[in-house]
Amino acid sequence: MSSMFWRIFASFWLAIVLVAGLSILLGRALNQDSWIISQHPALDNLPERWSQRFEEQGRQAAQDFLEQRKRRFHIDIQVLDENGEPLVRGTFPPRAAAFEARQHNERRLPWRRLTAEYTSPSSGNTYLFIYRIPHPELEAWHRGSLLLPLSALGIALVVLSGLSLLLTLSITRPLGRLRSAVHDLGQTVYQQHSLARLAGRRDEFGVLARDFNRMGARLQGLIGSQRQLLRDVSHELRSPLARLRIALALAERAEPAERDTLWPRLTKECDRLEDLISEILALARLDAEPGTAQAIDLGKLLDALKDDARLSAPEQQVQIHMDSRPLPLLGWPDMLERALDNLLRNALRFNPAGQPIEISVQRQTQQLQISMRDHGPGVPAELLDKLGEPFFRAPGQSAAGHGLGLAIARRAAERHGGQLTLANHAQGGFIATLVLPLAAQPA
Repeated sequence: MSSMFWRIFASFWLAIVLVAGLSILLGRALNQDSWIISQHPALDNLPERWSQRFEEQGRQAAQDFLEQRKRRFHIDIQVLDENGEPLVRGTFPPRAAAFEARQHNERRLPWRRLTAEYTSPSSGNTYLFIYRIPHPELEAWHRGSLLLPLSALGIALVVLSGLSLLLTLSITRPLGRLRSAVHDLGQTVYQQHSLARLAGRRDEFGVLARDFNRMGARLQGLIGSQRQLLRDVSHELRSPLARLRIALALAERAEPAERDTLWPRLTKECDRLEDLISEILALARLDAEPGTAQAIDLGKLLDALKDDARLSAPEQQVQIHMDSRPLPLLGWPDMLERALDNLLRNALRFNPAGQPIEISVQRQTQQLQISMRDHGPGVPAELLDKLGEPFFRAPGQSAAGHGLGLAIARRAAERHGGQLTLANHAQGGFIATLVLPLAAQPA
């Protein structure tokens, strides 16, 4: 992964290295004595060459060497021994030496005075070299000698500016796209492809964009389902409310004897309306934060459902096939119990008498499958994809219901990090299967 951390880290270190290098370079330039002695062409290896001539060819050869340098570079040179006595006449006039001796401030001199010591490796003698460079000559050389550090400074500034610009753009541009995506999401006009290019990156911004896309898809799905739920709720509530209004209108106009026959109808419509509102609230609660997951005793839960089915439908038979070993299932017992209760009630509604409802629990690697099969007529294949949508009911049903039972079961499975699959059984009947993760925190 091309991490933003390493990109920023490397940029800072490169900037530090460049600044440190330039500081050293400019520091050498500002330290004029050592810089001039080491860089001026007239003084390049001068002590070594002079001492070699002096020791091998004598005083006159050494004096000629100094005068040659004087003519070429306009620099006066004196050489003294360890006792301060001149070894050769040098090129510095006596009047100039007397004038220099009278000046107490070197800044008033028309030349720059530099000194350097050199010890000959062959003879071991130490020589003191005194250089006097006229200020015009020194200024002319400065203009050329400072070109290197100034050029290095300019190049470094350009490089640092370019790197800073690239680093800034690599951070601000993705943030701008994310800001725009957040704005679009707030306006409910977010499009998945708006962050497609950013999501393709292999750094932290790419990870953030992919997570944001998943969050946006989830939020859009929730908003869409909430809008659809509100439309469906408003549609479903109109029917019982309309029947209540009609019954009330008839009760107001009916005679007292006839009015008594209308009260059971009003009571029935109120009960239907209460049941519908209860299921709507149960579906809405599944989207709320359920709290901390708990260990679920699935065997105890299924036994309780079997006992309830025996009381509500004594003519039906429920068979449970389950491994005797405890299954490490984490989740929310009330939510899972309601989902299984809805699946069981749905099976009881369509299962014919004399045929058992089969509940099987199977463990497959890290998943748990809870299957509930009835021996009813099943569902047309073209309607299987619509089952589980709020308020959808297969046509031709005479049993009471609002089409929310399977929707509640599906939403509960998703809250546990699993899924609900609905299908017709190969040997007849209908089978609903809850697939839940084992020993894992629910999603």
